[in-house]
Amino acid sequence: MIKRLVVTGYKQHELGIFDDKNPGIHYIKKALESRFRALLDEGLEWVILSGQLGVETWAAEVVLDMKEEFPDFKYAILTPFLNQEKKWNETKQEKYEMLIAHADFHRSLTSKPYEAPWQFIEKNKFFLRNSDGILIVYDEETDGSPKFIKQEAERYAESHDYTVMTISADDLRVIVEEEQMNQWE
Repeated sequence: MIKRLVVTGYKQHELGIFDDKNPGIHYIKKALESRFRALLDEGLEWVILSGQLGVETWAAEVVLDMKEEFPDFKYAILTPFLNQEKKWNETKQEKYEMLIAHADFHRSLTSKPYEAPWQFIEKNKFFLRNSDGILIVYDEETDGSPKFIKQEAERYAESHDYTVMTISADDLRVIVEEEQMNQWE
């Protein structure tokens, strides 16, 4: 049973998404909501995020939207280092601060600002040790940052009771097609 689920995936810029008006965000959020609903029926309680821009911030927004229907559904933002938003533009910082303010739990895994890639490696290890599964928005055909945690999660799952799930480009295509079909009905 998955009670604590890590959610990650592409960063905004890796998907060519540079503002919140991009229609692709809607479909990614739909896919996340669909997976969350299925997992909530099986006992999901927490979504764990590092707060990076893109899939992770959209996942937090989905959890917030679902709280009215599922008041016990929670999300945690555990950043790999202090002030990860420091170099982001003002709009992105405001959105991030709102998500932090609404998080059910928030802390930084290291008490320092960014120093080196080891902080991301340690964050990934911590996430795997402290969750029951991971949902990654990632497609093998499109390289990007999620491939590293996916590889780590798959290795971890070989020796632990751990579930690795993905939302692929094909999964998103199905959602787009379903919505288009529903518009014609």
